[in-house]
Amino acid sequence: MRILVTGHHGYIGSVLAPTLREAGHDVVGVDTFFYRGCDFGTAPDIPSLEADVRDLGPRDLEGFDAVVHLAALSNDPVGDLDPELTYEINLRGSVSLARAAKAAGVRRFVFASSCSMYGASGSDALLDESAPLRPLTPYAESKVRAEKEVVALAGEGFAPVFMRNATVYGVSPRLRLDVVLNNLVAWAHTTGAIRLQSDGSAWRPLVHVRDLSRATLVLLDAPLELVTGQAFNIGSPEQNYRIRELAEIVHDCLPECEVTFAGGVSPDPRSYRVRFSKFAETFPEFRFEWTAERGVKELARAYEELGLTLEEFDVTGRFTRLAQLRRLLDTGALDRDLRWRSRSDGS
Repeated sequence: MRILVTGHHGYIGSVLAPTLREAGHDVVGVDTFFYRGCDFGTAPDIPSLEADVRDLGPRDLEGFDAVVHLAALSNDPVGDLDPELTYEINLRGSVSLARAAKAAGVRRFVFASSCSMYGASGSDALLDESAPLRPLTPYAESKVRAEKEVVALAGEGFAPVFMRNATVYGVSPRLRLDVVLNNLVAWAHTTGAIRLQSDGSAWRPLVHVRDLSRATLVLLDAPLELVTGQAFNIGSPEQNYRIRELAEIVHDCLPECEVTFAGGVSPDPRSYRVRFSKFAETFPEFRFEWTAERGVKELARAYEELGLTLEEFDVTGRFTRLAQLRRLLDTGALDRDLRWRSRSDGS
């Protein structure tokens, strides 16, 4: 299968694209390369096009059997940078890409959505794909609205499927330290303390980046009648955690590091437990291989081996998406619409 992966140079994409290629697929990436130079180790080379997803049309997608759409302003803090840009890229850009894919004859369209669209559940009940969507941020709202518009395109040989991903963790060549487990281990490694930014009571479902990549393969290979127009929560039931439980898991792995709280902490309103039975029942042969405990050990080992410093983590923000975008804006490399002023500025 010939597959185009948008955002292949990002945190998930730099693991997922090589995984697809190792499985025997012909993979091409497309990326704006906002995070060029923000490397954590090395990644395999993937043939790629340097382009903004907002600019892709049918001619760019001709000859592909599938699109895996990861490209987005990637989390809640980045979404708050400019809510209108979040809707332009994550919503309108995604819908435009899906329409272009359908016009080009692309058969499968795997859309990276998010469990964050469940927002504030108001209880500890497990939420399945039919649960009310209560997005609390522009990022989550953009995913809700994009799903609604893209699913309306299903049919006439076009099969969109939606991966409502749990919060991702794990080592990647384009590391992110603004996701919860990666962040907690980074605080422990660089400061000797496990620092919580909230009171730790909120629920988060987790999924390892490699398990997510393997789940994407399953959806690409599945019979179309099983996946067309469907949304799947991606994660495992054992990995619904309260934030404070994750802090204790980090402490168990790194017992010399004590759990601390940032000043003036309060509950995080984004709190949801997620049911993952739909994916498990549809694809009973699939097994999620990673746990938070195993992930903490992997992260701690990688931070040690590759020498993650407090300056990289908390000062330069090289592995924090909002900090990197602000740096590119402040230096004039990007304009207010998050477009390169010149391609050389991204080198």
